[in-house]
Amino acid sequence: MPHTLARRGLLAIFGSTFLELVGVFMLSPLLLILLKGEGVSTTVAGLFAASGWIGVFLMTPFVSGITRRLGRRQALWAAAAMPLVATVGFLLTDHLVVWFVLEFVAGMAGGLRWVLAEAVVAELSPPAWRGRYVGLFETMVGATFVVGPALLAWVGPQRETALLLVLALMAAGLAWSLLIPPLPPATDAHQAPSGASGIWQALKAHPIVMVAGLVGGFFESGVSSLLPLYGLSLGLQASGAALLVSASGLGSALLMLPAGLLADRMAFHPQQKWGTQAQARQTLMRGCAWLTLLATAAVPWVATHPSLAWPVVFLWGGAGGCLYTLAMIDIGSRETGLALINSTAVLVMAYTLGGVLAPAAGAWALDVSASKGFPALMLGVAALGVLVMQGRASKW
Repeated sequence: MPHTLARRGLLAIFGSTFLELVGVFMLSPLLLILLKGEGVSTTVAGLFAASGWIGVFLMTPFVSGITRRLGRRQALWAAAAMPLVATVGFLLTDHLVVWFVLEFVAGMAGGLRWVLAEAVVAELSPPAWRGRYVGLFETMVGATFVVGPALLAWVGPQRETALLLVLALMAAGLAWSLLIPPLPPATDAHQAPSGASGIWQALKAHPIVMVAGLVGGFFESGVSSLLPLYGLSLGLQASGAALLVSASGLGSALLMLPAGLLADRMAFHPQQKWGTQAQARQTLMRGCAWLTLLATAAVPWVATHPSLAWPVVFLWGGAGGCLYTLAMIDIGSRETGLALINSTAVLVMAYTLGGVLAPAAGAWALDVSASKGFPALMLGVAALGVLVMQGRASKW
Protein backbone atom coordinates (compact mmCIF):
# COMPACT_ATOMS: atom_id res chain seq x y z
CA MET A 1 0.00 0.00 0.00
CA PRO A 2 1.47 3.45 -0.90
CA HIS A 3 3.03 5.26 2.05
CA THR A 4 0.69 8.27 1.79
CA LEU A 5 -2.44 6.11 1.81
CA ALA A 6 -1.07 4.04 4.71
CA ARG A 7 -0.52 7.22 6.76
CA ARG A 8 -4.03 8.40 5.91
CA GLY A 9 -5.43 5.03 6.94
CA LEU A 10 -3.57 5.11 10.26
CA LEU A 11 -4.78 8.65 10.99
CA ALA A 12 -8.37 7.68 10.18
CA ILE A 13 -8.29 4.57 12.37
CA PHE A 14 -6.62 6.40 15.27
CA GLY A 15 -9.14 9.26 15.13
CA SER A 16 -12.28 7.20 14.67
CA THR A 17 -11.28 4.71 17.37
CA PHE A 18 -10.53 7.49 19.85
CA LEU A 19 -13.87 9.23 19.31
CA GLU A 20 -15.88 6.03 19.43
CA LEU A 21 -14.18 4.67 22.55
CA VAL A 22 -14.55 7.96 24.41
CA GLY A 23 -18.26 7.65 23.65
CA VAL A 24 -18.32 4.00 24.75
CA PHE A 25 -16.57 4.65 28.07
CA MET A 26 -18.84 7.61 28.72
CA LEU A 27 -21.91 5.54 27.83
CA SER A 28 -21.14 2.46 29.94
CA PRO A 29 -21.13 4.12 33.40
CA LEU A 30 -23.99 6.43 32.35
CA LEU A 31 -26.28 3.48 31.57
CA LEU A 32 -25.47 1.82 34.88
CA ILE A 33 -26.24 5.05 36.73
CA LEU A 34 -29.54 5.38 34.86
CA LEU A 35 -30.47 1.76 35.61
CA LYS A 36 -29.75 2.18 39.31
CA GLY A 37 -31.78 5.40 39.28
CA GLU A 38 -34.73 3.36 37.99
CA GLY A 39 -34.43 0.98 40.94
CA VAL A 40 -32.83 -1.94 39.06
CA SER A 41 -30.99 -4.35 41.36
CA THR A 42 -27.21 -4.45 41.44
CA THR A 43 -27.31 -8.01 40.10
CA VAL A 44 -29.31 -7.00 37.03
CA ALA A 45 -27.08 -3.96 36.48
CA GLY A 46 -24.04 -6.25 36.63
CA LEU A 47 -25.60 -8.64 34.11
CA PHE A 48 -26.32 -5.66 31.87
CA ALA A 49 -22.65 -4.60 31.97
CA ALA A 50 -21.58 -8.19 31.31
CA SER A 51 -23.83 -8.43 28.24
CA GLY A 52 -21.60 -6.01 26.36
CA TRP A 53 -18.48 -8.05 27.12
CA ILE A 54 -20.31 -11.24 26.12
CA GLY A 55 -21.00 -9.56 22.77
CA VAL A 56 -17.28 -8.75 22.40
CA PHE A 57 -16.26 -12.32 23.19
CA LEU A 58 -18.84 -13.98 20.92
CA MET A 59 -18.07 -11.69 17.97
CA THR A 60 -14.30 -12.19 18.05
CA PRO A 61 -14.12 -15.61 16.30
CA PHE A 62 -16.27 -14.36 13.41
CA VAL A 63 -14.33 -11.19 12.56
CA SER A 64 -12.31 -12.79 9.76
CA GLY A 65 -15.45 -14.25 8.17
CA ILE A 66 -17.22 -10.87 8.28
CA THR A 67 -14.11 -9.21 6.88
CA ARG A 68 -13.87 -11.75 4.06
CA ARG A 69 -17.48 -10.95 3.11
CA LEU A 70 -17.47 -7.15 3.57
CA GLY A 71 -13.83 -6.13 3.20
CA ARG A 72 -11.80 -4.46 5.96
CA ARG A 73 -12.90 -0.90 5.19
CA GLN A 74 -16.61 -1.71 5.11
CA ALA A 75 -16.32 -3.87 8.23
CA LEU A 76 -14.77 -0.92 10.09
CA TRP A 77 -17.67 1.26 8.91
CA ALA A 78 -20.13 -1.29 10.27
CA ALA A 79 -18.25 -1.37 13.58
CA ALA A 80 -18.63 2.42 13.82
CA ALA A 81 -22.31 2.49 12.77
CA MET A 82 -23.67 -0.18 15.16
CA PRO A 83 -22.91 1.69 18.44
CA LEU A 84 -24.45 4.83 16.92
CA VAL A 85 -27.68 2.93 16.25
CA ALA A 86 -27.59 1.43 19.75
CA THR A 87 -27.21 4.89 21.31
CA VAL A 88 -30.25 6.13 19.39
CA GLY A 89 -32.12 3.16 20.84
CA PHE A 90 -31.09 4.07 24.39
CA LEU A 91 -32.50 7.55 23.76
CA LEU A 92 -35.81 6.35 22.38
CA THR A 93 -36.81 3.60 24.81
CA ASP A 94 -36.66 2.68 28.50
CA HIS A 95 -37.53 -0.99 27.99
CA LEU A 96 -34.99 -3.07 29.93
CA VAL A 97 -35.01 -6.06 27.57
CA VAL A 98 -34.40 -3.76 24.59
CA TRP A 99 -31.52 -2.16 26.48
CA PHE A 100 -29.95 -5.58 27.03
CA VAL A 101 -30.19 -6.32 23.31
CA LEU A 102 -28.74 -2.94 22.38
CA GLU A 103 -25.84 -3.36 24.82
CA PHE A 104 -25.13 -6.82 23.40
CA VAL A 105 -25.14 -5.44 19.83
CA ALA A 106 -22.86 -2.56 20.85
CA GLY A 107 -20.52 -5.12 22.44
CA MET A 108 -20.41 -7.12 19.21
CA ALA A 109 -19.50 -3.94 17.34
CA GLY A 110 -16.79 -3.31 19.91
CA GLY A 111 -15.33 -6.77 19.32
CA LEU A 112 -15.35 -6.20 15.57
CA ARG A 113 -13.55 -2.86 15.88
CA TRP A 114 -11.11 -4.12 18.51
CA VAL A 115 -9.79 -6.93 16.33
CA LEU A 116 -9.91 -5.07 13.02
CA ALA A 117 -8.40 -1.81 14.24
CA GLU A 118 -5.51 -3.58 15.99
CA ALA A 119 -4.79 -5.74 12.94
CA VAL A 120 -5.00 -2.90 10.40
CA VAL A 121 -2.80 -0.59 12.51
CA ALA A 122 -0.17 -3.33 12.74
CA GLU A 123 -0.35 -4.07 9.01
CA LEU A 124 -0.28 -0.44 7.80
CA SER A 125 2.61 0.57 10.07
CA PRO A 126 6.08 0.73 8.46
CA PRO A 127 8.03 -2.33 9.68
CA ALA A 128 10.73 -0.28 11.42
CA TRP A 129 8.07 1.86 13.14
CA ARG A 130 5.49 -0.82 13.91
CA GLY A 131 6.36 -0.88 17.61
CA ARG A 132 5.88 2.83 18.14
CA TYR A 133 2.60 2.94 16.17
CA VAL A 134 1.14 -0.06 17.99
CA GLY A 135 2.40 1.26 21.34
CA LEU A 136 0.92 4.69 20.63
CA PHE A 137 -2.39 3.12 19.60
CA GLU A 138 -2.59 1.07 22.81
CA THR A 139 -1.73 4.14 24.88
CA MET A 140 -4.45 6.12 23.11
CA VAL A 141 -6.99 3.36 23.80
CA GLY A 142 -6.00 3.43 27.47
CA ALA A 143 -6.53 7.21 27.55
CA THR A 144 -10.17 6.78 26.48
CA PHE A 145 -10.82 4.90 29.75
CA VAL A 146 -10.08 8.20 31.50
CA VAL A 147 -11.49 10.73 29.02
CA GLY A 148 -14.92 9.07 28.69
CA PRO A 149 -15.78 8.98 32.42
CA ALA A 150 -14.26 12.46 32.86
CA LEU A 151 -16.64 13.81 30.20
CA LEU A 152 -19.54 12.16 32.00
CA ALA A 153 -18.46 13.77 35.28
CA TRP A 154 -18.26 17.13 33.51
CA VAL A 155 -21.65 17.01 31.76
CA GLY A 156 -23.46 15.13 34.53
CA PRO A 157 -25.62 11.99 34.34
CA GLN A 158 -28.74 13.75 33.03
CA ARG A 159 -30.12 11.26 30.52
CA GLU A 160 -30.87 13.37 27.44
CA THR A 161 -27.89 15.73 27.69
CA ALA A 162 -25.37 12.96 28.31
CA LEU A 163 -26.80 10.60 25.69
CA LEU A 164 -26.82 13.38 23.10
CA LEU A 165 -23.13 14.02 23.76
CA VAL A 166 -22.45 10.28 23.41
CA LEU A 167 -24.44 10.31 20.16
CA ALA A 168 -22.36 13.24 18.87
CA LEU A 169 -19.13 11.38 19.69
CA MET A 170 -20.37 8.21 17.97
CA ALA A 171 -21.47 10.20 14.91
CA ALA A 172 -18.07 11.92 14.75
CA GLY A 173 -16.39 8.51 15.03
CA LEU A 174 -18.48 7.18 12.13
CA ALA A 175 -17.72 10.28 10.03
CA TRP A 176 -14.00 9.86 10.72
CA SER A 177 -14.25 6.16 9.81
CA LEU A 178 -15.50 7.19 6.37
CA LEU A 179 -12.08 8.79 5.80
CA ILE A 180 -10.42 5.37 5.86
CA PRO A 181 -8.98 4.96 2.34
CA PRO A 182 -9.71 1.88 0.24
CA LEU A 183 -7.64 -0.96 1.67
CA PRO A 184 -6.18 -3.58 -0.66
CA PRO A 185 -7.88 -6.99 -0.50
CA ALA A 186 -6.23 -9.44 1.85
CA THR A 187 -3.71 -11.44 -0.17
CA ASP A 188 -4.80 -14.64 1.59
CA ALA A 189 -8.55 -14.01 1.21
CA HIS A 190 -9.07 -17.32 -0.63
CA GLN A 191 -6.61 -19.43 1.38
CA ALA A 192 -6.89 -18.39 5.04
CA PRO A 193 -9.66 -20.21 6.95
CA SER A 194 -12.18 -18.25 8.98
CA GLY A 195 -14.37 -19.04 11.97
CA ALA A 196 -13.35 -21.84 14.33
CA SER A 197 -10.80 -23.36 11.92
CA GLY A 198 -9.07 -19.99 11.45
CA ILE A 199 -8.96 -19.42 15.20
CA TRP A 200 -7.52 -22.91 15.77
CA GLN A 201 -4.87 -22.43 13.09
CA ALA A 202 -3.82 -19.08 14.61
CA LEU A 203 -3.62 -20.64 18.07
CA LYS A 204 -1.38 -23.43 16.79
CA ALA A 205 0.83 -20.90 14.98
CA HIS A 206 1.35 -18.59 17.98
CA PRO A 207 0.71 -20.48 21.25
CA ILE A 208 3.33 -18.71 23.34
CA VAL A 209 2.34 -15.28 22.09
CA MET A 210 -1.22 -16.09 23.13
CA VAL A 211 -0.01 -17.02 26.62
CA ALA A 212 1.57 -13.57 26.73
CA GLY A 213 -1.84 -12.10 25.93
CA LEU A 214 -3.55 -14.15 28.64
CA VAL A 215 -1.00 -13.17 31.30
CA GLY A 216 -1.18 -9.56 30.11
CA GLY A 217 -4.98 -9.52 30.40
CA PHE A 218 -4.79 -11.12 33.84
CA PHE A 219 -2.43 -8.51 35.30
CA GLU A 220 -3.51 -5.39 33.39
CA SER A 221 -7.27 -5.68 32.99
CA GLY A 222 -8.38 -8.41 35.38
CA VAL A 223 -6.39 -7.59 38.50
CA SER A 224 -7.29 -3.89 38.26
CA SER A 225 -10.94 -4.73 38.98
CA LEU A 226 -9.82 -6.46 42.21
CA LEU A 227 -7.48 -3.76 43.46
CA PRO A 228 -10.06 -1.84 45.55
CA LEU A 229 -10.88 -5.08 47.42
CA TYR A 230 -7.18 -5.86 47.81
CA GLY A 231 -6.50 -2.36 49.13
CA LEU A 232 -9.28 -2.68 51.70
CA SER A 233 -7.87 -6.03 52.82
CA LEU A 234 -4.54 -4.26 53.45
CA GLY A 235 -6.26 -1.75 55.71
CA LEU A 236 -6.21 1.16 53.26
CA GLN A 237 -8.99 3.73 53.35
CA ALA A 238 -11.62 3.43 50.61
CA SER A 239 -10.14 6.35 48.66
CA GLY A 240 -6.64 4.88 48.85
CA ALA A 241 -7.89 1.45 47.83
CA ALA A 242 -9.64 2.96 44.78
CA LEU A 243 -6.47 4.85 43.83
CA LEU A 244 -4.63 1.54 43.42
CA VAL A 245 -6.59 1.20 40.17
CA SER A 246 -5.11 4.54 39.05
CA ALA A 247 -1.60 3.30 39.86
CA SER A 248 -2.17 0.22 37.71
CA GLY A 249 -3.61 2.29 34.86
CA LEU A 250 -0.73 4.74 35.11
CA GLY A 251 1.78 1.92 34.73
CA SER A 252 -0.02 0.69 31.63
CA ALA A 253 -0.31 4.17 30.10
CA LEU A 254 3.31 5.15 30.74
CA LEU A 255 5.06 1.94 29.67
CA MET A 256 3.32 0.67 26.50
CA LEU A 257 4.71 3.30 24.12
CA PRO A 258 8.29 2.97 25.47
CA ALA A 259 7.94 -0.81 25.08
CA GLY A 260 6.97 -0.34 21.43
CA LEU A 261 9.85 2.07 20.82
CA LEU A 262 12.28 -0.35 22.47
CA ALA A 263 10.91 -3.22 20.36
CA ASP A 264 11.71 -1.23 17.19
CA ARG A 265 15.19 -0.29 18.41
CA MET A 266 16.11 -3.83 19.43
CA ALA A 267 14.58 -5.54 16.39
CA PHE A 268 16.33 -3.21 13.93
CA HIS A 269 19.66 -2.86 15.73
CA PRO A 270 22.37 -2.32 13.05
CA GLN A 271 24.56 -5.08 14.47
CA GLN A 272 21.62 -7.37 15.35
CA LYS A 273 22.77 -7.25 18.97
CA TRP A 274 19.57 -8.97 20.07
CA GLY A 275 19.49 -11.53 17.26
CA THR A 276 16.75 -11.60 14.63
CA GLN A 277 13.74 -9.29 14.84
CA ALA A 278 11.64 -12.12 16.30
CA GLN A 279 14.31 -12.96 18.89
CA ALA A 280 14.52 -9.32 19.96
CA ARG A 281 10.76 -9.19 20.58
CA GLN A 282 10.92 -12.50 22.43
CA THR A 283 13.63 -11.10 24.70
CA LEU A 284 11.43 -8.14 25.57
CA MET A 285 8.40 -10.34 26.28
CA ARG A 286 10.46 -12.56 28.54
CA GLY A 287 11.70 -9.43 30.32
CA CYS A 288 8.11 -8.28 30.93
CA ALA A 289 7.18 -11.73 32.24
CA TRP A 290 10.13 -11.65 34.66
CA LEU A 291 9.19 -8.12 35.73
CA THR A 292 5.69 -9.34 36.56
CA LEU A 293 7.12 -12.23 38.59
CA LEU A 294 9.61 -10.04 40.48
CA ALA A 295 6.90 -7.49 41.31
CA THR A 296 4.61 -10.28 42.50
CA ALA A 297 7.39 -11.74 44.66
CA ALA A 298 7.12 -8.62 46.83
CA VAL A 299 3.41 -9.22 47.57
CA PRO A 300 3.97 -11.29 50.76
CA TRP A 301 5.61 -8.21 52.32
CA VAL A 302 2.83 -5.83 51.25
CA ALA A 303 0.65 -6.90 54.20
CA THR A 304 3.22 -5.50 56.65
CA HIS A 305 4.39 -2.65 54.39
CA PRO A 306 1.26 -1.38 52.56
CA SER A 307 3.23 1.35 50.75
CA LEU A 308 4.77 -1.45 48.64
CA ALA A 309 1.35 -1.96 47.02
CA TRP A 310 1.78 1.15 44.85
CA PRO A 311 4.95 0.10 42.95
CA VAL A 312 3.70 -3.50 42.75
CA VAL A 313 0.40 -2.63 41.08
CA PHE A 314 2.15 -0.03 38.88
CA LEU A 315 4.41 -2.79 37.56
CA TRP A 316 1.50 -5.23 37.22
CA GLY A 317 -0.40 -2.79 35.01
CA GLY A 318 2.69 -1.74 33.07
CA ALA A 319 4.11 -5.21 32.45
CA GLY A 320 0.68 -6.63 31.63
CA GLY A 321 -0.04 -3.88 29.11
CA CYS A 322 3.42 -4.28 27.59
CA LEU A 323 2.95 -8.03 27.18
CA TYR A 324 -0.21 -7.46 25.15
CA THR A 325 1.41 -4.67 23.12
CA LEU A 326 4.52 -6.72 22.32
CA ALA A 327 2.37 -9.74 21.40
CA MET A 328 0.42 -7.55 18.96
CA ILE A 329 3.66 -6.20 17.47
CA ASP A 330 4.97 -9.73 17.09
CA ILE A 331 1.98 -11.17 15.23
CA GLY A 332 1.74 -7.95 13.16
CA SER A 333 5.32 -8.58 12.04
CA ARG A 334 4.65 -12.21 11.11
CA GLU A 335 1.19 -12.19 9.53
CA THR A 336 -0.87 -10.18 7.03
CA GLY A 337 -4.44 -10.17 5.78
CA LEU A 338 -6.97 -12.60 7.21
CA ALA A 339 -4.25 -14.62 8.95
CA LEU A 340 -3.35 -11.47 10.90
CA ILE A 341 -7.03 -10.88 11.74
CA ASN A 342 -7.38 -14.48 12.99
CA SER A 343 -4.23 -14.15 15.10
CA THR A 344 -5.42 -10.82 16.52
CA ALA A 345 -8.78 -12.39 17.34
CA VAL A 346 -7.09 -15.16 19.32
CA LEU A 347 -4.90 -12.62 21.11
CA VAL A 348 -7.99 -10.57 22.05
CA MET A 349 -9.76 -13.71 23.28
CA ALA A 350 -6.71 -14.71 25.35
CA TYR A 351 -6.47 -11.21 26.83
CA THR A 352 -10.22 -11.19 27.60
CA LEU A 353 -9.98 -14.64 29.20
CA GLY A 354 -7.19 -13.39 31.45
CA GLY A 355 -9.30 -10.36 32.31
CA VAL A 356 -12.21 -12.61 33.32
CA LEU A 357 -10.14 -15.17 35.26
CA ALA A 358 -8.38 -12.63 37.47
CA PRO A 359 -11.43 -11.20 39.29
CA ALA A 360 -13.09 -14.62 39.55
CA ALA A 361 -10.08 -16.48 40.96
CA GLY A 362 -8.66 -13.44 42.75
CA ALA A 363 -11.83 -12.71 44.72
CA TRP A 364 -11.90 -16.33 45.88
CA ALA A 365 -8.21 -16.15 46.87
CA LEU A 366 -8.82 -12.94 48.84
CA ASP A 367 -11.65 -14.66 50.70
CA VAL A 368 -9.41 -17.63 51.50
CA SER A 369 -6.45 -15.54 52.65
CA ALA A 370 -5.45 -12.03 51.62
CA SER A 371 -1.96 -12.60 53.01
CA LYS A 372 -1.34 -16.09 51.57
CA GLY A 373 -4.00 -17.19 49.06
CA PHE A 374 -3.93 -14.03 46.96
CA PRO A 375 -0.10 -13.85 46.71
CA ALA A 376 0.00 -17.56 45.85
CA LEU A 377 -2.42 -17.06 42.96
CA MET A 378 -0.52 -14.06 41.61
CA LEU A 379 2.81 -15.85 41.88
CA GLY A 380 1.38 -18.92 40.13
CA VAL A 381 0.15 -16.96 37.10
CA ALA A 382 3.34 -14.88 36.89
CA ALA A 383 5.50 -18.01 37.14
CA LEU A 384 3.45 -19.69 34.40
CA GLY A 385 4.15 -16.74 32.11
CA VAL A 386 7.88 -16.91 32.78
CA LEU A 387 8.07 -20.69 32.31
CA VAL A 388 6.17 -20.66 29.02
CA MET A 389 8.07 -17.69 27.60
CA GLN A 390 11.43 -19.19 28.54
CA GLY A 391 10.73 -21.86 25.90
CA ARG A 392 13.05 -22.27 22.97
CA ALA A 393 12.84 -19.67 20.22
CA SER A 394 11.77 -22.36 17.75
CA LYS A 395 8.50 -22.71 19.62
CA TRP A 396 7.45 -19.09 19.02
